[in-house]
Amino acid sequence: MEQWEADDARRRHMARFGRRDTAPELALRRELHRRGRRFFVDRQVSRRCRVRPDLVFPRARIAVFVDGCFWHHCEEHTHLPKANAELWRRKLLANRQRDARNQAILTSEGWRVLRSWEHDDPAAVADRVEDELDRWAAIVGRPEGRGRE
Repeated sequence: MEQWEADDARRRHMARFGRRDTAPELALRRELHRRGRRFFVDRQVSRRCRVRPDLVFPRARIAVFVDGCFWHHCEEHTHLPKANAELWRRKLLANRQRDARNQAILTSEGWRVLRSWEHDDPAAVADRVEDELDRWAAIVGRPEGRGRE
């Protein structure tokens, strides 16, 4: 796998951007919370990979990711920078490959992985999450599947 080296100035610049609490993630969290769902945020769930899902429902083993269009290379919205376009193309495709590897690891460990894009409607994503939680509740015999995770 290719290594990505950055000089100190680039590293400082990129460190200013947060990994969590993005606007789309906060919108999804607010919607799920409004519906009575409780979850963990930015929690490591596997020892085999360093991935930290945006939302985690540990009992149901559901990991939710809200992927940004640029960093996760959304085919619909990503526009590559003109400077170093080939470098960015390789980098963003490597991000997608890493996402696929991490998802395969989590799936092999019994996690249900749900992915959404930052442009997806938070209510629709919350519906998908609730469907999975309700499916889990039906399997384990919880009466309604609502409430504290």
